[in-house]
Amino acid sequence: MSVALRTQLFLFLISLSSRMGLSRYIEDNEASDGLYSLLSLDQKRESEDFVFHRPLRCLDMLATEGHFTFVASQPQLACAAFIIAEPSEVISLELSDVSIDCSAGDFIKMFDGWVLKGEKFPSRQDHPLPLHQRYTDYCSSTAPGATSRSSQNVAMVFFRIHSPESSFTLAVKKLHNPFPCNIMSQSPEGSFTMVMPHQRRNCSFSIIYPVEIRLTELSLGQAKSNELSPQRQVWSGCSGSGDYVELLGGNGVDTSKMFPVADLCFSLSGLAQMKIGCDNSVVRLVSSGNFINRVSFQYRLLEHHELPKTRENSLDNFCAVE
Repeated sequence: MSVALRTQLFLFLISLSSRMGLSRYIEDNEASDGLYSLLSLDQKRESEDFVFHRPLRCLDMLATEGHFTFVASQPQLACAAFIIAEPSEVISLELSDVSIDCSAGDFIKMFDGWVLKGEKFPSRQDHPLPLHQRYTDYCSSTAPGATSRSSQNVAMVFFRIHSPESSFTLAVKKLHNPFPCNIMSQSPEGSFTMVMPHQRRNCSFSIIYPVEIRLTELSLGQAKSNELSPQRQVWSGCSGSGDYVELLGGNGVDTSKMFPVADLCFSLSGLAQMKIGCDNSVVRLVSSGNFINRVSFQYRLLEHHELPKTRENSLDNFCAVE
């Protein structure tokens, strides 16, 4: 992940987290030092034995493997670390050297996914585990440490510390995922292919930018034609088929609360495209488990003059652009 993109994503998360109230608890020196380190460190490994170390901030974003240590200099009551990997990776988290007081209300919780503005990614409908199993609570663990492994390329750590000098270390490791599902894109432009091999599962590719999405290939179990249709016209047919792709837009991260822009339940060999002028744009693949489904697409950031003002794509109640 490039420095520029890492910085852009970090600032985006800060803006979202400020609405959640997290930024009130960030120390001024932590915020300034954190952005400097984000800009200045390439974080390249010189050998296989090298392990990257740096302090963990109250509000942080981690995009590299390593050990990150938090030491409280004052009470920090609402902290969160967002961890992101490449689309083809999942994340392993491990806590060590933990010195907190659970009985005084301190906690450290690891979450399989992200929580932004009260919404969860992946949504309940798209994640393979029930919500309570996606949390790992250090204070409820009987082991001396706690570990967690994400189901997709994003994970999160929440923590609350009351006493100065309380501390812990978070180890982040990335693991290869042969069939990526429910991906948060690090970049506002790129291309990707989602494949679902005979599994009854829903997979989303989320881009937290307004983008143009171009579907370049779609192979579904039941192929009849190659038409991209507005959601209102063919939703009942596509949802009933059990295997389809839908494009979603919204200003949150929960796909179940996003606006359905279009869907496609027929195989496609040509080019279909649509502009989605929302904070979050999603390609979602729904699979019945009876077939090997595959969708390939490209996406790019919309220019300012391309952002929809009113009724873009002939749909009402679309994302407002201020």
